[in-house]
Amino acid sequence: MTFNTDINTTNLTGRLESVDALRGFALLAIVLLHNLEHYNIFGSPENAPEWLQAIDTAVYKIIFFLFAGKAYATFSLLFGFSFYIQMRNARRRGCDFKARFAWRMLLLVGFSQLHALFYNGDILLLYAVCGMILIPASSWSNRSVLIVATLLMLQPYAWGKIIYAIFNPEYVDTNSMFVQFAASAEEVGRTGNLWQTLANNIWNGQLYSNFWQVEAGRLFQTPALFLYGMWLGRSNAFERSKESAEFWLRVLKASFVAIVPLYILANYIPQHISNITILSYYGIALPMLYNFVFMAILVSAFMIVWQSSGNGRPWQRFTIAYGRMSLTNYISQSVIGVCLYYHFGLCLYDKVGSTVTLLIGIGIFILQLAFSRLWLKTHRQGPLEYIWKRGTWINFKNNSRSQIA
Repeated sequence: MTFNTDINTTNLTGRLESVDALRGFALLAIVLLHNLEHYNIFGSPENAPEWLQAIDTAVYKIIFFLFAGKAYATFSLLFGFSFYIQMRNARRRGCDFKARFAWRMLLLVGFSQLHALFYNGDILLLYAVCGMILIPASSWSNRSVLIVATLLMLQPYAWGKIIYAIFNPEYVDTNSMFVQFAASAEEVGRTGNLWQTLANNIWNGQLYSNFWQVEAGRLFQTPALFLYGMWLGRSNAFERSKESAEFWLRVLKASFVAIVPLYILANYIPQHISNITILSYYGIALPMLYNFVFMAILVSAFMIVWQSSGNGRPWQRFTIAYGRMSLTNYISQSVIGVCLYYHFGLCLYDKVGSTVTLLIGIGIFILQLAFSRLWLKTHRQGPLEYIWKRGTWINFKNNSRSQIA
């Protein structure tokens, strides 16, 4: 699939505002979800009135139904799209971006370690590892990219475990190695000072985060989403054109057809599964597919509305600046969040329920959005984005010569 791009919302080297806006909404949803989770310290007020508990329960269920698994998937999809843009622009300048991208992923490991010091739910290390698949994939055909992405999205490891457990009923795998590290990390968050929290996150926090992501199926889902995002970039799906609009409409229709059976399979079949191993891995494979299709509905609807209005509705354009500074905002919202909920900070994890934490999450978003808009008035990129870009394009040859001189 290749679209005609005679009508674009940006020039060939400029940023696509629709992508920045979509990324901004995904990051907003992540901020809200993390606040509802108190940044992995789960608790609620003990003496809250019943009416407030009822509201808290409704808020929690609604936000998680709409965004849990979908915000992360959207964020990951756009990561793959960004790789395509970087690769395309580098080729136009006559540069081979493959080695640079590998170096860029190594730099992302550094950002992940900074982030993981504060928050034991970091995704950047996983991004850096899974992002390496994009280097060989950049030479694949579109057909090969889609085949590999779909195979990965189907969670072959989980289905392999399910099949093995069917033929070996005595085999037990609860897929929960992360639990022991989660308990340690959460306890320190509840009781530790700043230095104890940072020290614990260096080891237990990272093992918690990364074991959970592997066991939750993200080791297969993330590269799949990266590949889908690269394919969308190749197909000019985010450019404004008649073909693009028709594509997103087809995605929306197909996703609506698939969402109902996937919802039933993901939510009603598990109660009939007695084998713990099968249940553990079925609970990964089907919800992953359901969330992927739900994400496709949200993204396609967003793009249809954006393109139908010419260049986005005001409520869509509202998050462009936020999305342009996604790395800065992603890391800084975690630092703010742990300072609010952890013991070394305001220790709010057991003092506020879902309704208040939702308002806090909105407050963090408003604060970061204001900073992003102010910063981008005088800078082309956010502070961490600037450091990442400068580090990506550092000239090692010139540096070595200057050191020798």
